[in-house]
Amino acid sequence: MSINTEFWNKAARKYAKRPVQDEAAYELTLDRTRSYLHADDRVLEIGCGTGTTALKLADAVNHITGTDVATGMIDIAREKAQGVANVDFSPMAVPGGTPPEAAPYEVVMAFNLLHLIEDTEAVLAQVHGMLKPGGLFISKTVGLADKGAWMRLLISAMRLIGKAPYVKYFRIAEIDDHITRAGFEIIETGNYPASPPNHFVVARKL
Repeated sequence: MSINTEFWNKAARKYAKRPVQDEAAYELTLDRTRSYLHADDRVLEIGCGTGTTALKLADAVNHITGTDVATGMIDIAREKAQGVANVDFSPMAVPGGTPPEAAPYEVVMAFNLLHLIEDTEAVLAQVHGMLKPGGLFISKTVGLADKGAWMRLLISAMRLIGKAPYVKYFRIAEIDDHITRAGFEIIETGNYPASPPNHFVVARKL
């Protein structure tokens, strides 16, 4: 099943105004991501939200295509991208959507996305198919499995009234296992921040 598009369209403007919760962890994520990028890379970001990360990394690559299921998010990203020549934004379903520019890519990024999708295997297979041999999948996924039953109850209650999206409760080892079984070799991991762990992974397509 894909992401709840209606929820994220309604949340887009409020989401755009929300500050980064941990600026230091976000900057570290950008730095580690940037260290793997090259000037001739064509990059696809899935779940780009309002486009901030793609725009911050645009100077490190040839071109970035940012995609999101929510047209509300894409509208905001396009507003922010005016004057930036090597970034574009388009709606795309995950899993199952077709990227607006022809694959394969040197890099596919997915930050704070995998825990919002029910069919992890399907989206990772989609990513694998969009990468060149040896291409990189760079992701960051929150691990909420150890946060306790109270959080699950709270999110479930909020979902019933349309105030929260679907959330998958990953353990860190599960994230790595899903990526490995999808045909990738993990070459770097880290948790930025450490609690709750937001698990950063760089993986190479085998």
